[in-house]
Amino acid sequence: MVSALQADYRTAPITEPERVMLDYVAQLTCDATRITPQDHARLHEVGFDDQAILQITLIASWFNYINRVADALGVGRD
Repeated sequence: MVSALQADYRTAPITEPERVMLDYVAQLTCDATRITPQDHARLHEVGFDDQAILQITLIASWFNYINRVADALGVGRD
């Protein structure tokens, strides 16, 4: 599973809600300004409520933030 997700989550054997969530997280990571109400509607369609969408957004944003901080400070580099 890990190998499939690393290769391309879109073709990995995951559920539709997981795929939609990862599409959202990928968009949030690449360009959050392009997220629209339709993206939230799609998450709702596959079963995520507003609280879950908030949690997904907060967790993905936090990981993006902390990774950028670590990268900028050279954490983990030899």
